[in-house]
Amino acid sequence: MVKWIHKGVKDRFITWIVPRLIKYIFLFLEKSIRWEVVGEDYSRDDPKRYLYAFWHARLLMIPKMSRGGIWHGYMLISSHRDGGFIADTIHLLGIETVRGSSTRGGAKAMLRMVRAVREEGRHLGITPDGPKGPREKVQKGTIQLAMKTGLPVVPVCYATSRYWRVNSWDRFYIPKPFTRGVFVIGDPVVVSEEDDFDESLQRVQLAMDEAQSKADRYFNK
Repeated sequence: MVKWIHKGVKDRFITWIVPRLIKYIFLFLEKSIRWEVVGEDYSRDDPKRYLYAFWHARLLMIPKMSRGGIWHGYMLISSHRDGGFIADTIHLLGIETVRGSSTRGGAKAMLRMVRAVREEGRHLGITPDGPKGPREKVQKGTIQLAMKTGLPVVPVCYATSRYWRVNSWDRFYIPKPFTRGVFVIGDPVVVSEEDDFDESLQRVQLAMDEAQSKADRYFNK
């Protein structure tokens, strides 16, 4: 009994502390890196709404795009435990989330995000290869969401002049502090329910690959 109580306290402490540690890592990197933006930055004043797509490995600094109160949307985060840490961190940074993925709670999450667009006029954010990959491969759920909401897909990728890679399924990307960083925002990819599904998936995949390639090459000029 005492062992279970200690385990419960430990789990609650981990659940509380991890998002706050990630938050302060994010804030430190946000301030210590000299960031640039390539592409058309979005503005809350713009009446258009988009589905922003970014690889799972490049998730850490994505909230940087929403600092200053310009984000008006929801980010789709998986229902797995790791997704809980991410969702709690994002909440601490003032961004709302919807929980779900292709493997857990997907239909409910899809419905919630469609309503967010139709009833609340929100942007959406998604990791097309999450939560478990294959790495940097657009999954069908992203195309389904784009078709149902009518939102153009905007590829987003950041890179820094120096970074670490984690030995995880997605080779998670962690910028090193006191470096230069860039956000590449690609052109919107319009996907409609009348389009061929596989062709639409290929177009979004190509746009995501181009944004990543442009970001990764930016400091090698």
